Amino acid sequence: MSDANPPDTATPASNGFVIGRTFDAPLDLVWRAWTEPERIARWWGHTGSEATVVRQDLRPGGLQLYRLRGADGQDLWGRAVYSEIVPQTLLLFVNSSSDPDAGITRHPWGATWPLEMLSRITFAEADGQTTVTICWTPLSPTESERQTFDSSHAGMTQGWGGTLDQLTAYLETAAREIVSTRVVRATRETVWTAWTNPLHLARWWGPAGFTNTFHVFDLRPGGHWQFTMHGPDGANYRNESVFLEIERPARIVFDHVSPPRFQVTATFAEEDGGTRITFRMTFENRRERDALAAIIVPANEQNFDRIEAELPLVSTP
Repeated sequence: MSDANPPDTATPASNGFVIGRTFDAPLDLVWRAWTEPERIARWWGHTGSEATVVRQDLRPGGLQLYRLRGADGQDLWGRAVYSEIVPQTLLLFVNSSSDPDAGITRHPWGATWPLEMLSRITFAEADGQTTVTICWTPLSPTESERQTFDSSHAGMTQGWGGTLDQLTAYLETAAREIVSTRVVRATRETVWTAWTNPLHLARWWGPAGFTNTFHVFDLRPGGHWQFTMHGPDGANYRNESVFLEIERPARIVFDHVSPPRFQVTATFAEEDGGTRITFRMTFENRRERDALAAIIVPANEQNFDRIEAELPLVSTP
């Protein structure tokens, strides 16, 4: 991917506003960036905001509810109701500002901004690149809403441009990632203990058939984790990592500094009476990621199987 953000094509139209961008990323990845909550949260929203997708029901009639938290700590809520979904081709939905309960509200930045907007997002792939085209049309606007919308094309171009810059940056990173996730039937504290107590961690870490000998496990930012994995064929694999972030009980980040090098972000989120574990491995370049994906993806699933078997043995304070 190019380091420079590609130019947008922005077109004011008599009945709407159209903007598009071509991304140096495959269609499948771009589609998932628009439809999977964990991915949406990493790029969506105005520049400098932090997005959280509270609800995502990806089906005709389904609701998306999200929160944007600004640098000043203020929250903006938004909702979308899907009307048509054609996988990897089209998203059609009505979006608006909302309250935390998904009730439609006026936009806090403009009393005459259209109450509801019809959003048509199309996706097209050619030569390994993906073009996304966004069409925004006010839904049954009043005359003052129409005038506000028609006079705001420059601001929409700037706003969407910043959002698409964030998507460009996310896609560049995502192309170097392997992401595995699973919901387990255990509390977040139980999962956290299984990940941070070396007696438990040594029993389940690694693919099926592997065992571990831990030499150093210093769970703090800057602390080292050194261990040897013993393969079912008798081979030994030395591993060393350095912890970067520890946020109990939600997040662990570490650099795997022995070859192959990659960064791991493990997050733990309460979901449906259990805990969603998301395991993200970010490699130094796309080539290394692609070379290892066929091995790592099934190995991560085996690792999830093993932690699920260990969780009933975990006791928490």
